[in-house]
Amino acid sequence: MITIGCAAYAFALIMFNIANQLADGGISGVTLILRALFHFDPAYSTILINIPLIWIGYHFLGRRSVIYTLYGTIMLAVFLWVWQRVPISIDLHHDLFLAGMAAGITGGAGSGLVYRYGGTTGGTDIVARIFERLRGVPMGQTLLWLDVIVLFASLVYIDIRHMAYTLLCTYVFSRIVNFLLSGTYAAKGVLIVSKESQRIIDEVMDDLERGVSILHGEGGYSHQDRPILYVVVSPSELHDLQMIVSDLDKNAFMTIFDVNEAIGEGFTYSRPARRSIFKRSR
Repeated sequence: MITIGCAAYAFALIMFNIANQLADGGISGVTLILRALFHFDPAYSTILINIPLIWIGYHFLGRRSVIYTLYGTIMLAVFLWVWQRVPISIDLHHDLFLAGMAAGITGGAGSGLVYRYGGTTGGTDIVARIFERLRGVPMGQTLLWLDVIVLFASLVYIDIRHMAYTLLCTYVFSRIVNFLLSGTYAAKGVLIVSKESQRIIDEVMDDLERGVSILHGEGGYSHQDRPILYVVVSPSELHDLQMIVSDLDKNAFMTIFDVNEAIGEGFTYSRPARRSIFKRSR
């Protein structure tokens, strides 16, 4: 997956960023500056810039992180070299909006895959991790400032119009990365406080075939012990759960919140098939 992610990220840089004169942040942005000013091949400059960073990172980040970073850096350089020599041309009719969107979506998807499976493409990620470990500076803050510096420097070879579309690309890129990192199977978590707890448990387990956890709570006013039910369902099952609770206890209290990722039976691996289609009449 790291290899596929590097291939997608490199494809976006070559086919969308470079082809439409869009800049980029981080070390990739530096390689684009060197290409524009001195005609350095990004495949080679990516390796040359990352070698000292990886060597420094080895002393601070540990062997496993450095191995993944080294692999991601090499794969990115390889695919940058490959895509420059593959005769592919994507005609966006000089539409910088489409180019920015395509670069952000494709590059973000590639980077998101790399990050999700524990890899990096080197560069500013290493610097940010070192600052976080030594100075306690959050990685996101360091990465933001490094990107700002690189993007500002990119004005030496692109104009304000292209920079505006680069910022669009950067925004879309970050949203796609965050989407991939937030989880592949979103779900809904529900907390239920009811006097009919056992009946709700039975209905949920029989009709929805979902597990229910019982948390032991205490009323803040009455100080009476009361069970709190915790259920995780898919978004499509939320209405069915609400119907069950409403039919059994109209005075029940429910709190519904987003679950970024659910791992386990019924979500990331299969559960027994339902015995019948759930139908309920009020």
